[in-house]
Amino acid sequence: MNLSLYLTLKQFKSGNQSGFFKTASILSIAGLSIGISALLITLFILNGFERVISDKITLLDGHIRIKHFLNEPYHPREYELENALAKESDLFSYYAYIQKPALLRKGQIAKGVIVEGISDTSYSFLSQLITLGSKNISRNGVIIGDRMSKENNLKISDNITIFDLSTFYRQEKKFKQLKVEGIFHSGIVEYDNNSIFLNLKTSQELFSMKDKISGYVFRLKSQNDMSKVRQQLEENISYPLMMMDWKEKNRALYKWLNVQRWPIVFIFGLISIVAIVNIISAISMIVVDKTRQIGLMSALGMPIKKIRQMFLIKGLVIGFFGALIGIFFALFLALLQNRYKIIKVPEDVYFMNYVPVDVSMVQIIIIFFIVIFVTATVSLWPSNRSTKISPSNALKYE
Repeated sequence: MNLSLYLTLKQFKSGNQSGFFKTASILSIAGLSIGISALLITLFILNGFERVISDKITLLDGHIRIKHFLNEPYHPREYELENALAKESDLFSYYAYIQKPALLRKGQIAKGVIVEGISDTSYSFLSQLITLGSKNISRNGVIIGDRMSKENNLKISDNITIFDLSTFYRQEKKFKQLKVEGIFHSGIVEYDNNSIFLNLKTSQELFSMKDKISGYVFRLKSQNDMSKVRQQLEENISYPLMMMDWKEKNRALYKWLNVQRWPIVFIFGLISIVAIVNIISAISMIVVDKTRQIGLMSALGMPIKKIRQMFLIKGLVIGFFGALIGIFFALFLALLQNRYKIIKVPEDVYFMNYVPVDVSMVQIIIIFFIVIFVTATVSLWPSNRSTKISPSNALKYE
């Protein structure tokens, strides 16, 4: 075993080591552990927020939508899109949809809503959101959000009337009388309060669209295939059709998440930096405390290089155990939060009712190696100081 490593580890294990050495080492490890765990928990929470928001939005909106540039309805065969899509369906599923503004009426209640007409083959995503009632939509049925249900006192089996807003001021108004068959909950206020789901054929009749549609919704089997799917779709569409993914549609929300990420990471990163600076102070103080021993080893002929290595290894050991304890503490807190939902948040503000924590092994590994590298770098200065101690001065009063 390397002599410097042997002596350093022996000093860490020794029960007779000086109180200062033990205290400085423990405080340095504790400070670094707190800094690393704070940084990792922050990253895990940001990961969780982005994942939950993305999952909820893509569950309702799909990953990609193709529609007319001017939001005009068109016939599915008008641009020969379905034939092209049938060849590229191994990475995604898709279905036609209709999206139009409408007016919901029941007695004295009048509320503007967004109608989403979906085909019989696309109900699977909606079944994950239904909290009450049927998971399928009949030709005379409608599914509404729970917030809309509570605020307007709408219940299962209630009869409502949906008006086509474009004909509202005409003499012949277009409307449909439908029955509430289900209530969904997404956790996103805008959807739960303003969106309703109808059968595709019912929507086409309501808006006088015959066989026309508003566009197509695409659901990817893996979000990692986004760039590949976009490239495939771009090869098969042209003006006046346009493509928009869920991040483009919710650009403001994702921009806000990115703006929040860097200041938060920077602030909690400073805690780790302070802890690393403390390592410099601790090793420097240990060098001063061990002046006599350094002088004695030099007098006995121990090479300067070996003395320098001893203090460099001390810094690495502190960095290794500090990072390791910080990582385990962060994982422990993440496990507690995910299992017991200790920290709650208002759902109408954050789109979720608890703080989600998503552990990323990539982030853990990157931060671990960064800490080891930075710790080794900052330990160079105090370890170099140890080699400048003269044996005669160190042993002058011995």
